[in-house]
Amino acid sequence: MSAERSWTFLSNHGHVLVAVARQPDGRIRDIAATVGITERAAQLILRDLEQSGYVAKTKVGRRNVYSVNADGMLRHPAETETSVRDLLSIFH
Repeated sequence: MSAERSWTFLSNHGHVLVAVARQPDGRIRDIAATVGITERAAQLILRDLEQSGYVAKTKVGRRNVYSVNADGMLRHPAETETSVRDLLSIFH
């Protein structure tokens, strides 16, 4: 194992947003597994994203389907001119 610290360019919020954009009907279990976090962490992040207007949740039968607000702008002061659509275009 390397003594070097492990890090990524995106936060878990960014990873969840990308996972939802790729698979809007994915279960929280699937999103958590994709990102490498617990289901509880995925739920909390999805709630943050929903409350901030980046993700909308629709109930379809017994499942939730998520949609991403691609017109939303990134939150960090250095990136307020960048849309979610711009960010997601990197990953599609």
